[in-house]
Amino acid sequence: MRYRVIHRTSYEYDADVSDSFGIAHVVPRELPWQQVHSRGVVIEPVPADTTDDVDGYGNLSTYYHVTEAHRRLGVNAESEVTVLAPAYDPAALAQPWEAARPLVHRDLSDAWAAAEFVVESPKAQHAAAAREYAAASFLPGRAIGDAVVDLTHRIFRDFRYDGKATTVTSTVADVLAARAGVCQDFAHLALACLRTHGLAARYVSGYLATQPPPGKERVFGADASHAWLAVWLPLSGEWLAVDPTNDQVVGDRHVTTAWGRDYGDVAPVKGVIFTEAKRSTLRVAVDVAPLESAVV
Repeated sequence: MRYRVIHRTSYEYDADVSDSFGIAHVVPRELPWQQVHSRGVVIEPVPADTTDDVDGYGNLSTYYHVTEAHRRLGVNAESEVTVLAPAYDPAALAQPWEAARPLVHRDLSDAWAAAEFVVESPKAQHAAAAREYAAASFLPGRAIGDAVVDLTHRIFRDFRYDGKATTVTSTVADVLAARAGVCQDFAHLALACLRTHGLAARYVSGYLATQPPPGKERVFGADASHAWLAVWLPLSGEWLAVDPTNDQVVGDRHVTTAWGRDYGDVAPVKGVIFTEAKRSTLRVAVDVAPLESAVV
């Protein structure tokens, strides 16, 4: 499926900002199952310095430095992309989960890179309760594909989607206690579950094309940024991507922008400002509009 993706971020302040430094991860990356036809980021006011770069994970990032005094900062991205449903090697999915851990495959070159995604990260801490929760899915000898899909389903079943249940500072332990959260929380929980069992799993940031209710028209800006995760499959070198918020293996409605250890590595927009402002307002509008079907 081909999509036009628009992501508009606006910060407003009650006093002048003299300097804004920031990094944005808001455009899709080129992947075997994802073809990027066009992409661009516009910063308002016009930055004194801006650079497009590729980070250590291969993500596209936009650095900007606005030196003009301003009370509003806009980061606006627009892209067109074709997405296919990723395909996975059945043998890799059928491998026992215990054999899918990077430390078992020290002879494989990509195991060393995957091993980074076993280590605890700031927003996906290795809570003992996460390991205990995951144990029901990771039974001895169970196929890695079945175990991961089962964990995905259980998180969807056992946790309530509630935007007020957590904050940006909430931990995996907080999510487990509340049994509620948002997509970023569920991704972090799943990461902790997998990593505490020695599996390599990475956080994925992007967008999900949503469907309006029957008989209703699409509303521009009603979509949102989304998060899921992917698990390393050593036999094929693939990463099995699953979405616990929606209880599914990631398909052609998921547009990938970036991946890292957790949200902190790939936040859509983050930065530092210099100001005496006391209040600020953040507004985000995302639209993922289907275009004509396309084949890569």
